[in-house]
Amino acid sequence: MNLYLVGARGSGKTTVGRQAAARLGLAFVDADAEVERDAGRTVAELFAAEGEPGFRARERRAMLALARRDGLVVATGGGAVLEPDVRAALKATGVVVWLDAPPEVRDARTAGSDRPPLTGHGRGAAEERAVAAAREPLYRDCAAARVATEGRTPEEVADDVERVWRAAARDDVR
Repeated sequence: MNLYLVGARGSGKTTVGRQAAARLGLAFVDADAEVERDAGRTVAELFAAEGEPGFRARERRAMLALARRDGLVVATGGGAVLEPDVRAALKATGVVVWLDAPPEVRDARTAGSDRPPLTGHGRGAAEERAVAAAREPLYRDCAAARVATEGRTPEEVADDVERVWRAAARDDVR
């Protein structure tokens, strides 16, 4: 069984994922880093060269490959949940936890990153709100739990993620 962290960029998936993996004795994988490694390009370079559809196709392949493995904590890309087969694979092969933070918090956390804009709003809280409106129903659809990250340390968030994981593992044993 895997643990998948979903949520918008800047919600804390990678930071919390590393901590959760260490606590649970599982391997950590950042899905965006996997896509970059396989492509030999950064996410920004992939968006520039292939557009969002090209990037999303690569992301989908990476997520489905990760779902075939076991014993992972996966920090998904924020848009990984856009594909119905990816959402189904996550739910079928692990526990999905949605890390959530307000748009302004996510924007502050990602300020200065090279991540490409995803809407016509450009970078900033307006874009974060637009992306959240489109994706939150998808996060909700596949997540066993939602964990708020605003104003909390990564350790506190990892505590909640670990509780969700252990509760799901107990339920799975029965």
